Amino acid sequence: MLETASKSIVAWPGKSQVHASARNPGVPFDLSWLDGLRVNQSAVARRASTLGTRRAVKKDAQAAWLLKAITCIDLTTLSGDDTHGRVERLCAKARRPLRDDLLDALGMTPLSITTGAVCVYHRYVKTAVNALEGSGIPVAAVSTGFPAGLNPHELKLREIEASVRDGASEIDIVVTREHVLMGNWQALYDEMRDFRAACGDAHVKAILATGDIRTLSNVAKASMICMMAGADFIKTSTGKESVNATLDVSLVMVRMIREYLARTGVMVGFKPAGGVSTAKSVLEYQILMKEELGREWLEADLFRIGASSLLSDIERQLEHHVSGRYSAFNRHPVA
Repeated sequence: MLETASKSIVAWPGKSQVHASARNPGVPFDLSWLDGLRVNQSAVARRASTLGTRRAVKKDAQAAWLLKAITCIDLTTLSGDDTHGRVERLCAKARRPLRDDLLDALGMTPLSITTGAVCVYHRYVKTAVNALEGSGIPVAAVSTGFPAGLNPHELKLREIEASVRDGASEIDIVVTREHVLMGNWQALYDEMRDFRAACGDAHVKAILATGDIRTLSNVAKASMICMMAGADFIKTSTGKESVNATLDVSLVMVRMIREYLARTGVMVGFKPAGGVSTAKSVLEYQILMKEELGREWLEADLFRIGASSLLSDIERQLEHHVSGRYSAFNRHPVA
């Protein structure tokens, strides 16, 4: 039911062939890439509104898509009352996201299904690394003064370096919203390049905080600048804004990923975060990725979902698929 991860070479007409897991080296700053970049908000809204209606995913197919979604979840705890014990429980859930009886009923027992990553504050990186040892599940650390991103720049760089030393293989950075709001694209590019360099071998996800940067045009331009500066993923939100991931914003961001691929031949990943809490909503994001970017963007090396409660709802839907009955949420604890 669950297809094996695709690691195929993808050809783009007139461009070099690039492996899906390759890093994004970035390109020199070129403001002309933003010339004439405008977003038709009503057209975006119309396109986004069709994602959940044009394609029906039911029964076994829906179960397969939801199993695939589990492998793309960045299972996350970013609360002020986090503890080492909570992080260890979250890591245990990441290792075994589904109950054994559900795996047996779905015929998935022979496969190793885990979440895509575990995402924590820097304080808990070592705890997560130790708890996930031998699992192959990466640890992602939020950094650069998450969620506001207003710490001094040098302090942001030291925070990234500390998380990498502690074992984080992915760093979710927060851009300075002021650079976007003021249209200071050179400053945003320079900041992102510094973050990319500080990450070393760790993959970097650029959080745009789309709920704070006001317009879809800003979202499009910030997406392109961050990719030009070397972001391996672009991510919608911290999950702490008043408005987080939406299909409208996500459509604009994935169209920019498509444009960047056309210009450079480099595949950049996408991560919606905040508000993706139901199986129905995650299916819409998967359909978005499939229709706008292609099959390769349904794999964890190019698609992640920042979530905590989503996994419980997916489990409930899979149990309903197996038994025909919905169960209580407390039968599917996240941690």
